[in-house]
Amino acid sequence: MANPSKAKGTAWESLFTAYLREHHNPAAHRNVQMGAKDIGDVAGYYLHAAELKAEKTITLPTYIAQANREAFNAGQPFGCAVVKRRMKGVADGYVVRDVRTDVRLMNRLRDMEEELRNFSYETWEALDRQHREAA
Repeated sequence: MANPSKAKGTAWESLFTAYLREHHNPAAHRNVQMGAKDIGDVAGYYLHAAELKAEKTITLPTYIAQANREAFNAGQPFGCAVVKRRMKGVADGYVVRDVRTDVRLMNRLRDMEEELRNFSYETWEALDRQHREAA
């Protein structure tokens, strides 16, 4: 690849996709670029359009605006920027959302957990224990 910056971005997308496949969703994949109707760099991050960035200078406002546009284009409720942390692996990167998006996500999580707890406390308790132990 002639453009070193593009090569770095492609490598980051590939590493993140592999991480998602192993730890979150085996069907995760890199998206084909769509131009003005871009849908994010990686699909398969549950409920999110993920915009990946591996840049020396981090510009969060730009990343978040792009992620939110791409979430709309992708028909996903949430957009996020996945930012590579210099000299670190994928697990040490950053997932960034604006507060508005994060509050909507937390409200959804709260409401879904409450519904599951009311529907089947035993299932909720087992899942809660599983996820606490995984942390």
